[in-house]
Amino acid sequence: MEGRRFEAQVFAKSDRIRLEYKYAIKTELGYSSIEILRLDKRESWFLLAQRRQILSLPIKPEEILPIQPTLPGEQRRTLIGDATTIGRASRLYEVRVDYNGRNERFYEWVDVETGIVLKLVSQDRDWSIEYLRFRLSPQPDYYFEEPTGYQRWVPKPNAQERG
Repeated sequence: MEGRRFEAQVFAKSDRIRLEYKYAIKTELGYSSIEILRLDKRESWFLLAQRRQILSLPIKPEEILPIQPTLPGEQRRTLIGDATTIGRASRLYEVRVDYNGRNERFYEWVDVETGIVLKLVSQDRDWSIEYLRFRLSPQPDYYFEEPTGYQRWVPKPNAQERG
């Protein structure tokens, strides 16, 4: 995204996603190597290990890592044909979406066996997402919960001027 490359191990379960980044991501409070996306709460949690804090930020539907084929704002989906990506049988689609009045086109490879998005490429902007070394396995619930001993970061109220 934005000309940068991110590598992460991705764990997903229902409406929850955990990203364990190879290189930490810079946040306003410091660096975080783990991000938990809670779609049920519309929140992204950055775990700040050194501070034992959680930086919670709101997430927008168009910022969610694609796992399910239907994209936010999807207007039209056209099957191009059968394909193979990361060694798995997939179906290649051209997808058109409307993000708040901005039309975008994507190529999307969907795994035939699981229905999970394996690769997504923007035709209109310079970015793509591809899942490598794809494996299915059960995930423990605690991967997607607030870690024990961590506190949510709460911004300090602005000092009000006295007059």
